[in-house]
Order: sequence, then structure tokens, then C-alpha cells
Amino acid sequence: MDETLQLVRNIVPPLTAEKHKGQDGRIAVIGGCSEYTGAPYFAAIASLKAGADLVHVFCTTDAAPIIKSYSPNLIVHPVLDKNTAVDEIVRWFPALHAMVIGPGLGRDEMVQQNTKDLIVECRYRGMPIVVDADGLWVITQEPTVIQGYTKAILTPNVVEFGRLYTAVMETPVDMENEPEALLKLSRALGNVTIVQKGRHDLISDGTTVLVCSLEGSGRRCGGQGDLLSGSLGLMAHWAFAAAKEKTDGINPTLVAAFGACALTRQCNNQAFQKHHRSMTTSDMIAEISTAFHKLFES
Repeated sequence: MDETLQLVRNIVPPLTAEKHKGQDGRIAVIGGCSEYTGAPYFAAIASLKAGADLVHVFCTTDAAPIIKSYSPNLIVHPVLDKNTAVDEIVRWFPALHAMVIGPGLGRDEMVQQNTKDLIVECRYRGMPIVVDADGLWVITQEPTVIQGYTKAILTPNVVEFGRLYTAVMETPVDMENEPEALLKLSRALGNVTIVQKGRHDLISDGTTVLVCSLEGSGRRCGGQGDLLSGSLGLMAHWAFAAAKEKTDGINPTLVAAFGACALTRQCNNQAFQKHHRSMTTSDMIAEISTAFHKLFES
């Protein structure tokens, strides 16, 4: 695990006086509806606190004022439920490095269709994407939308993994051999990288399986996956932007995924030491600074 952590350290861009705003990461989060406003916020603020310079949230019209009220540090666009959503978001693509799709997305038919169309646009432009939560519902309904796109990273929990596996493999998943099931699903999707979240996080691009077993805690409050997906969107950009020798020939998606899993687990561990059973994802967000420094900069 130490060797993989070193590869993550290699992709973290140094902070220098010569840089200007935006160079270290301009990330978009696609998600946020009237029912779910916390998830896109957690994903976006996690990306920002992990080191992104600018983070945009593209959400539904009614979710925008709420998400804006959480933080003045985020750029919030109330467009996701419009007929013109895809065109409006695509106009921002030149200003973006990576996209996190799904936190708080919901299952509104128009929003889901817009999301599918945005995935197609990301593929066309070669933009790294992370797909989580109800973004995975889009993939489950039409797996071909992500088939063979090796700059995509899927982050299912156990329920989402089982649902996706059944949709793609046309048979229920055998959870007795999780690494083998993960390899099979990644290969069937054309070597798309998958992070199977669980007691230990399993990460595969269909050729190998990495295991992130850094100690977290037994606390499983809602929102932790959003911290993971948001930080992963940023690290995916860093990994693809880094020189190949920085990742020692390993798939950049694997390095990025391992880094985000490690960071999330470290935040969980630190927050649990302070708050125990009362720990929430907001407490974990507050630990990003020290957790990141401990893992990747000390």
C-alpha cells in the first residue's frame, strides 16, 4: 500500500508562486435536486478542499439557491432540469478539467436524459469523469453509454454494484469472490475502472485489483461517498495531467482512485476519533486538510 500511496504523492502538483488560478484543477459536479442538495455540496467542497482551484455545480433550478447558501466558494449553475441544459453545460467544457456525475442527481426523466447526453459529450472530448450515486442509475439503464471509456471511474456501493453487475452480466453477482466479480464487470464494460466501496475498497480496471484497506471506522453516515467522488474527480485530473513516469506505468485511474479512497478513509478515521458515534460527513470535510497533508505531503 505504501508504494501506491507514493504514486499518489507523485501526482499531487506542487504549489508555486508562478501558478495562476485554475491550473491545479477546475472540476464540475453534475447533480443536485430539490430532495438532495447536500450530496453535490459535499462532493464539490471536498474537491475544493483537496486542492482544486475552482469547482462548479450544475444542478436543478430549485436546488441552486440552497447549494449556494451552503458556501460562497462554489460556482452554482441552475440548469440541469432545462431543455437547454446540455448545450449550456457544454459551453463550460473548455473551462473544466474533469467531471463528477451523480451526487444528488435524482431520477427525474429529463435530468437523467441530460446526464446521459453529458456523458456522451465527455467521451467525445476525452474528459475524465467519475460516476456515482444516481449517475450509476443512468449507466445501469444503458451500460453502452460508458462502454470502453477508460477515462471513466465508477464508484458503486454494494447495492449499486450488484444492480450494475446484473444489468451488464445478466446474472446475479456472487459476492463470495468480490475481486473476481469486480474484474469480470470491469472487463465486460471495456476496462472501465470501478471502485467497489466496502469494508475494504476494491479498485480495478479489468487487469488488476488494488485494495485500499487504510483504517477508517465503523461509522457509515450518509455523504461519505460524495467526499470520495469529489476528491476523486480532482485526483483523476491530476493523474492524467502528470507525466507517465509519475505513475510508474500504472493506469492513472487506479492511482487517482486509490488516493481518493485513502483520503476518505483517513478523514473518516480522524473525525471518528473526535466525534465517535456522532460523526457526520461535515466532520470529515473538516479533516481533509490534515488528512491530505498526513497522507500525501508529510
